Amino acid sequence: MTHIFPCGTLTLDFVGTLQARRALLPTERIRTPASLDAWLVESGLLDDRPRSVAADLLAARELREAIYALVGARLLHRPLSAEEVTTVNRWAAGEPIVLYLGPGGISRCGTVRQALTELAREAIEIVSGSEADLLRECGHPDCTQVYLDRSRGRRREWCAMRTCGNRVKAAALRARRRG
Repeated sequence: MTHIFPCGTLTLDFVGTLQARRALLPTERIRTPASLDAWLVESGLLDDRPRSVAADLLAARELREAIYALVGARLLHRPLSAEEVTTVNRWAAGEPIVLYLGPGGISRCGTVRQALTELAREAIEIVSGSEADLLRECGHPDCTQVYLDRSRGRRREWCAMRTCGNRVKAAALRARRRG
């Protein structure tokens, strides 16, 4: 598996495909149409690679950044940008992924555009519903991953304990040992 899915929601994991957003050089995880295909399959949105092209990659990044802007506005308790709302609404109005029930269970078939429609719809549910109050940004200083804090007591601090949480705790331990 090439991609990580720490958020518990595909839309926020999708937003996290641009990591360390505040860094001088953020890390782009969907650099090519093939890496977009890999993300869509690894996420479980589609069963088969949709054979993305460069235009699909640009569209995916456009939607990702619009979702990030809306999530950021919710995090900061600011009004939603009309431009980003329009972008997400346009994508949400598309055709959904096709589900088939077969002997092996559910099959998910569709194009990149259909997968982006699913992500846009989930984004609308997150930023407009009660889950907007659960949005948090990872507490690791270099991480900009956003997640829904569904933890008991709403005290989750990191996008994932196995990565950012361990790094923060290990750094704190080293600092205590040094001084």
